[in-house]
Amino acid sequence: MTNPGESSRQRLLAMRGVQRVPSPSIELFQMKSFIPASLCERLIALIDADRRPSTLADDNGDRYFRTSETCDLAPGEPAVRETEALLESLNGIDPAYGEPLQGQRYDVGQEFKPHCDWFSPDGADFETYCSVAGQRTWTFMIYLNEPEAGGATRFKAVGKTFQPETGKLVCWNNMRPDGSPNPNAIHHGMKVRGGMKYVLTKWYREKVWGW
Repeated sequence: MTNPGESSRQRLLAMRGVQRVPSPSIELFQMKSFIPASLCERLIALIDADRRPSTLADDNGDRYFRTSETCDLAPGEPAVRETEALLESLNGIDPAYGEPLQGQRYDVGQEFKPHCDWFSPDGADFETYCSVAGQRTWTFMIYLNEPEAGGATRFKAVGKTFQPETGKLVCWNNMRPDGSPNPNAIHHGMKVRGGMKYVLTKWYREKVWGW
């Protein structure tokens, strides 16, 4: 198993189909067709059945900053177990360090404005979110479908934009080599212009997830 506080880039690059974005400022990867369309459909059904308005740590007062809907996926669901097994096989990170899988749904006009997945050490909610499991280390995001238009994920600091493709995985390290949060991990879940977008997100922590 890989310590989630350390980079798993060598393991990822050893996997067939994994591509790294050529940037010295972030460890950012993609893998097309990571999960099959049939599994994506099952996950979408779970998200639709139990979605709620998405929330925001360190609320900045912008009610339109994150307008998607979120679903906390039950670990016992067969589709969730299958996805977790695929992630563990890919990244080698001990599942004990992972947050529960979460799904998001974006309708037309919905977005998540530029943000980082790590929690600001100076933020009002840092102690609330990091006192038990520590900072977020890696993010693994999977597109579950392709909206009719829009919905790309843009990493402005490194000049890379990912278009939604069913089953495609995008992952990145939220930390610098010295363990500090990486500001270059800032990304924008851009507005959906047509149809609906579904994604699945898995975050890993410095310590065992103990909530």
